[in-house]
Amino acid sequence: MLYWLLKWIFIGPLLKTVFRPEAYGAEYVPDEGPAILACNHLSYTDWLFMPLVIPRRVTFVAKAEYFEGRGLKGWIQRSFFGGTGQVPIDRSGGRASEGALRTGLRILDKGELFGIFPEGTRSHDGRLYRGRTGIARLALEAEVPVIPIGVLRTDEVAPPGKIFGKLVRPVIRFGKPLDFSRYEGMESDRYILRAITDEIMYEIMRLSEQEYVDMYATRAKEEATRAEKEAKRAEKEAEKESADDAG
Repeated sequence: MLYWLLKWIFIGPLLKTVFRPEAYGAEYVPDEGPAILACNHLSYTDWLFMPLVIPRRVTFVAKAEYFEGRGLKGWIQRSFFGGTGQVPIDRSGGRASEGALRTGLRILDKGELFGIFPEGTRSHDGRLYRGRTGIARLALEAEVPVIPIGVLRTDEVAPPGKIFGKLVRPVIRFGKPLDFSRYEGMESDRYILRAITDEIMYEIMRLSEQEYVDMYATRAKEEATRAEKEAKRAEKEAEKESADDAG
């Protein structure tokens, strides 16, 4: 109930009025039945704007910590994340990736739409990074289609590290459903899983018009952070040498 109140009465109309998101290909999302919505990830607002332009509910997984807080703050946090279509990762088996898979299977088994960001984390520089193969395994085990989605300009609405950037019109492009039934029973073959994932990422790249980088986003972030630290250290050393020479 809270999800629909937020989507159609409280938050949704406000976002539509202020940002006027543009949607293309929304007719590819089925009116009923399970499907995986695979989207690029530029901003924390992606999971707000993408579901906003289609009538059905879209459920994402979120860190379990978001649902475990205590007191008033914990209640507000649980209400917000739950009300905006997010559920905690089932970590009963240990690894977060396995928990996300179990959660996704449970949602799809109920005939619902499951949203997922194959990159696993937000892009820090606007480029599209290598997809994690969990999405391929989920598609094969659940036996459902994957709808690729390209979201544009949300990183301008809310750039990395900022709550708000500037007022622009986000664009959400839905692609034709991808059917991987030809790989039925091959969910344990890592080469098949990689091939499926790469096909999904290619379609997302085509829709989002991003530059593709064949590297996991987490590693790219680590390398960028390390390079930034090294640059700052080199700058300080140069300043110190300049000061010594001047003295």
